[in-house]
Amino acid sequence: MRHLTPAQPEDRWPAKSFRGEVVPFEATAFREGHGELGVELVLVDPEGRQHTHRMRSVAPGTDRWRAEVRLDAEGTWLWRVKAWTDDWATWLHNAEIKVAAGQDLELVFAMGAELLAGRTAKACVEARTALLDSTRAPEERLAAARDARLTRLIRTRPIAWLSSISEQRSLRVERARAAVGSWYEFFPRSEGAKRRTDGSWTSGTFRTAAARLPAVAAMGFDVVYLPPIHPIGVSHRKGPNNSTSAGPNDPGSPWAIGGPLADGTLGGHDAIHPDLGTEKDFAAFVAAAAKLGLEIALDLALQCSPDHPWVTEHPDWFTTRPDGSIAYAENPPKKYQDIYPINFDNDPEGIRAEVLRLVELWISRGIKIFRVDNPHTKPLDFWEWLLGEVAREHPEVVFLAEAFTRPAILHSLAGAGFHQSYTYFTWRNTKAELEEFLSQLAGRSADYLRPNLFVNTPDILTEYLQFGGPAAYQVRAAIAATGAPTWGVYSGYELFEDVARPGSEENIDNEKYEYKARDWARAASTGKTLAPYLTRLNEIRAAHPALRQLRNLRIHWSDDEAVLVYTKHLAAEFTGEKKPDGLIIVANVDPHSVRETTVHLDLRELGLAPDARFEVRDLISGDRWEWGADNYVRLDAFTQPVHILAIDYSKVP
Repeated sequence: MRHLTPAQPEDRWPAKSFRGEVVPFEATAFREGHGELGVELVLVDPEGRQHTHRMRSVAPGTDRWRAEVRLDAEGTWLWRVKAWTDDWATWLHNAEIKVAAGQDLELVFAMGAELLAGRTAKACVEARTALLDSTRAPEERLAAARDARLTRLIRTRPIAWLSSISEQRSLRVERARAAVGSWYEFFPRSEGAKRRTDGSWTSGTFRTAAARLPAVAAMGFDVVYLPPIHPIGVSHRKGPNNSTSAGPNDPGSPWAIGGPLADGTLGGHDAIHPDLGTEKDFAAFVAAAAKLGLEIALDLALQCSPDHPWVTEHPDWFTTRPDGSIAYAENPPKKYQDIYPINFDNDPEGIRAEVLRLVELWISRGIKIFRVDNPHTKPLDFWEWLLGEVAREHPEVVFLAEAFTRPAILHSLAGAGFHQSYTYFTWRNTKAELEEFLSQLAGRSADYLRPNLFVNTPDILTEYLQFGGPAAYQVRAAIAATGAPTWGVYSGYELFEDVARPGSEENIDNEKYEYKARDWARAASTGKTLAPYLTRLNEIRAAHPALRQLRNLRIHWSDDEAVLVYTKHLAAEFTGEKKPDGLIIVANVDPHSVRETTVHLDLRELGLAPDARFEVRDLISGDRWEWGADNYVRLDAFTQPVHILAIDYSKVP
């Protein structure tokens, strides 16, 4: 056996899965000559129980074999592939050819009977008797060898020889939230913030931010992600729109971590910004979220403001320039004078111990999900160590990598242990770009890389959203929500906030540097909100198990360069509902047009016959149509730019 999957490239780290995922186990198995093979997956679950699954040939002539298994237990699974010469299948194949040709009939049947000798099961005895009965017609004797009872028995206890078994592989199965979820990001300081008559602001708090949680839960989100909640530096604090001059009432960027506390001392990553409240207030916020079925994800940004206690306590943790000053963060031509990067080459043991302490502290405060800022600017072996240490004691903890970086680093971070990764989704907008991107996500990288398809962030407002209008917001949300098991929205997306700072790809009056009070009630009363659409998308995700899988996405075709077509299908044996689940997503990715075209489907990818006719229901509009392999569609970007079609398998002939 060769080329066993799931596996990571170079097999440096274990492959990954999540509870409820349908995993395709594959291997290349072959032997010399023309004999038929039997191939079997041997799985050992985390409790030590062994499970076997017969593998099937997936592409005749390639010697590739597969078995799909739904994994419902968290922990480390061990697996091997066993192969053998399948004497019965080899004989049956030859017998079918020779009976059809009328060659060596008695010898052929005698050889089949010999293979069944010694087997006492009724089906075996009856088949052996029929094979040796020369008074019967050859076709009747061969039919006895094809008996369904006999086939099941031999499948359970093969007639085999020359068996071999592969090396053992491991697969780490993590909790479902490591791969499946709907994220909503907001700044707690903005929720409940009030502007005074003199133009200054009163910050929102954890208590006022908790009032926003019911609306987030009502939209169907299950993770609330908070940017850093720690004290913010005063030195070189950034002002509105990333200006270098901050006024006395400007709150600064939460990512400039480390600043004054209420008692005048300096606090860092283990402290809470005094404007937001106390540890008790934070605990109440986490508890309020839990009552609504929401988990809180906290930002882990390993960097400091010039006012962080580490700057004086551990100056060797930073890079000192020839003039004696500490180097601030730069991404030329951008400068971040309010942030000092950590130099992980200086005192690596001390830095590791402190970061682990911080993570353990926030876990004790109820945080089980961390969104990690700029992980690609820190050593890979550091993350491998940290995530491994945390997983040993807290396997439920999830880390999301904000890895907007080169593919090799993004994939290596995922391989080293990050449970989820930001991707290039926000910059993949055309049909061709999305076809390639989505296919890659569902391909081999799914063995270790799980995408979190955020539609926007405080830093990312793409031209597609800036100039695409409400249709662009619908299209991006629909593709994100159906293209991967995890997706996310940054607050304000539902209000179509589309004005960028000139010359940049981020919102003007960016919330990173100032408070932003949003009038959610007014938007709802005037209908100028995407919240109902986001709610519907999350309802669809909750109702359709096919959308909670990653590997099952398949690209199909349309005759229009702007109409993207893909499907998600899950066989009945895996849905838990004893019926298959299949969805067809058709998206007009040009937000300024009406498109009419023909969609072409490979119905085998949906578990249907190539000539099948079936009913589909649009889960957004409620419309129903009869579809087949080739179908006319009309998508008006100004009314409904996306079809999300559910197949009614109960009406398939």
